[in-house]
Amino acid sequence: MKKTLLLFLLIAFTSCYQETSIAIEGDFTTSYANLDESIPVIIKIDNKITGADAYEWTFEGGNPSVSNLKNPGEILYSKQGTFTIKLKASNVDGESREFTKTVVIKDGINIEFTHEIVKSNYSPVEVILKNTTIGEGLTFKWEFQDGSPASFTGKTPPNVVFTTPGEHVITLTVSNGFESEKQTKTITVAPYLVSLFTYEPKFEDDDYEAPVTINFTNKSISATSYKWSFEGGNPAVSTEENPTVVFTNAGSHEVTLEAFNDKTSHIYKTTITVLPDTNLRILTNIKLGINSAHNNNNIGAMFSTVTRQVYKANEINDQNSSLIDIVFQGLNSNFTYNKFVSPDQANNYGFLSLKNAQSTIFVNSQNLCNCGLNFTEAQFDAMVNDTPVKSLNISYTAGGAQEFGFTYPRIILFKTQDGRKGAIKIKDMVKNGTSSYILCDIKVQKQ
Repeated sequence: MKKTLLLFLLIAFTSCYQETSIAIEGDFTTSYANLDESIPVIIKIDNKITGADAYEWTFEGGNPSVSNLKNPGEILYSKQGTFTIKLKASNVDGESREFTKTVVIKDGINIEFTHEIVKSNYSPVEVILKNTTIGEGLTFKWEFQDGSPASFTGKTPPNVVFTTPGEHVITLTVSNGFESEKQTKTITVAPYLVSLFTYEPKFEDDDYEAPVTINFTNKSISATSYKWSFEGGNPAVSTEENPTVVFTNAGSHEVTLEAFNDKTSHIYKTTITVLPDTNLRILTNIKLGINSAHNNNNIGAMFSTVTRQVYKANEINDQNSSLIDIVFQGLNSNFTYNKFVSPDQANNYGFLSLKNAQSTIFVNSQNLCNCGLNFTEAQFDAMVNDTPVKSLNISYTAGGAQEFGFTYPRIILFKTQDGRKGAIKIKDMVKNGTSSYILCDIKVQKQ
């Protein structure tokens, strides 16, 4: 009876028992590697699902695109967009669940833009901008230093105008919502156009006596072409950058330079005063050393009325020796024996010979020449043109060539090889040992 009862209970228990299935629970998460949301992007998968023993992953737009691993690890995305990650998890009990998430991949930023200057970089400068930056979902912010407009939001800005000379920075900031990048370019605006010039007469015309040849030096800024006008000049007009002009007549002459570039023009004017021709060159405070001063290269004893320079022994060469027309001989520092001698006779008076030397006639002692000459210091001081010396009969005589002693002021007359007449006034005789010298003014015909 007991056995029958136990068997009955066992059958009843077994018939009441039903098997329980394992549930699939949890979820998976995604994260951006290095917090970088711009392509290329790596998405990290962290699978926290339990109760599954089979996994079917699908990664839209990703690499790899599918996986059967529980933890597929890192997925690479190389294109911008919004992509779906799907997981189907299942187990041997026939349980199955699907999980879905989306990831947003933002475009990387690679800024590309160019600029083109319209016409030239002379003010005002107009700039065309071309934005070739590639990408979706990008925003663009432009800044134009001292430009008009000063800023712009959008991919392609209008043309920008820069007026102020100098460097101006164009800045483009591009953002994808996660990060921003900047790129700059510099526009250089040339200085404002300025018309300006200087001028200088030829060396022989530096007294501005007619006729005067003047060299003009163009100092204009930001100019590409020029238009000159010369009142009373020859030529009267010119388009050269640096012209040379002759003014024949005395008076005031207006000179105008209009400078141009491809944007504008500017005018500069000045007046040049040409003096009447005196045909007289006036040279003041000329120091001429005694022989020892010259030969020791302290103070020269030789002078050229052409170059208007004093020459010491070591300054004389084959190029300037033929231009020397005055030679002073001073035998000692006490000035007991002095005379002016012809350059072609210099070697007879304690100097080296001069190559291609000139022949100049000197009247050292008018009172001894017996030639009717009596040109006074007062006449020298009053002489403002060559009229007083034109009629002088300056010729060589032994008496006129005689030396003189320590006496000043004194007038010495001379005539150069090319026929120019002149006078020397000794104003002082400075005793300074071997560096002694005379101080004189010279007035000589220019031609």
